[in-house]
Amino acid sequence: MAATEAAVPALPNSGGVGAGAPSGTVPVLFCFSVFARPSSVPHGAGYELLIQKFLSLYGDQLDMHRKFVVQLFAEEWGQYVDLPKGFAVSERCKVRLVPLQIQLTTLGNLIPSSTVFFCCDMQERFRPAIKYFGDIISVGQRLLQGARILGIPVIVTEQYPKGLGSTVQEIDLTGVKLVLPKTKFSMVLPEVEAALAEIPGVRSVVLFGVETHVCIQQTALELVGRGIEVHIVADATSSRSMMDRMFALERLARTGIIVTTSEAVLLQLVADKDHPKFKEVQNLIKASAPESGLLSKV
Repeated sequence: MAATEAAVPALPNSGGVGAGAPSGTVPVLFCFSVFARPSSVPHGAGYELLIQKFLSLYGDQLDMHRKFVVQLFAEEWGQYVDLPKGFAVSERCKVRLVPLQIQLTTLGNLIPSSTVFFCCDMQERFRPAIKYFGDIISVGQRLLQGARILGIPVIVTEQYPKGLGSTVQEIDLTGVKLVLPKTKFSMVLPEVEAALAEIPGVRSVVLFGVETHVCIQQTALELVGRGIEVHIVADATSSRSMMDRMFALERLARTGIIVTTSEAVLLQLVADKDHPKFKEVQNLIKASAPESGLLSKV
């Protein structure tokens, strides 16, 4: 094994781990909790490939909000040791994934270069049904203006536009990266995943639109499941029912999703009054967001 402190000798091949492994691969026993599953990886596989294999074997049992460490069973010590730096698989071995006891704290830092805005289903047919729809349109529009000023990509979806109409005219979609129709409630469509993959270093999504307890909630949960930090803009999202909205935001906040406001988002992205775009962003927020009935229902 390359760059290991304690080599792992080959185990007897008696129909156990890796019996009949394909040529060019190395048998590995992947252990997690009480489980142990034999598989194989390409010769020379390192940390990233081991993690991918763990995800493929145990993904439905992993809490993605936890931090994990990969350990290697060292015969020399008769126990697991932390995976040595630069480790590469060259012979049969046994590894395990260990969750750390503490959960990762979501700090919620927003940086323009690693942020994408998601505008969800702000469509004409929802106007009469969604509470305070005019207010969230107003806030959504200034978020999109801020995205243009700061060069932040914007992805827009429209729920079944053939029947529910297009995005409202008050929302200026000039320069957005994608406008996609959908029937799925979540915005995480294959085209959206492909677009995110094309943007280097995406860590955060700022999410707003309708409805809070359906498309917003399902989008947020899917994104978090993919390791992306989500900021939901409370003054730019609503539902037909304020009870649905309130409990959705409470549930999402408990999962570590950040519930915030448009002004907080824009000023966090600028971060400094000496930022070259500060004056332009300041002009957007000179007038406070509407203090609508949403305020007492968060």
